[in-house]
Amino acid sequence: MGRGRQKAKHTKVARELKYFTPDTNLTALERELAAAAHADEYEDKWAHLVDDDEDDDDDEFDAEDDEKPAAQTA
Repeated sequence: MGRGRQKAKHTKVARELKYFTPDTNLTALERELAAAAHADEYEDKWAHLVDDDEDDDDDEFDAEDDEKPAAQTA
């Protein structure tokens, strides 16, 4: 058996999804956009999870880079 039936079903579902237009609540969208436009300050809700000391991470690698390998003599 070929995959003709499977392809036809997939095409049908894809077409339904492509042309599906859900009802949009325009008043709720307008309220949301208006509230975003009047926001005074950006609040990062994930800021408490980030370490602000970015320089600390680089210090480990800088110390290793400063060390020069011992010269090998034959």
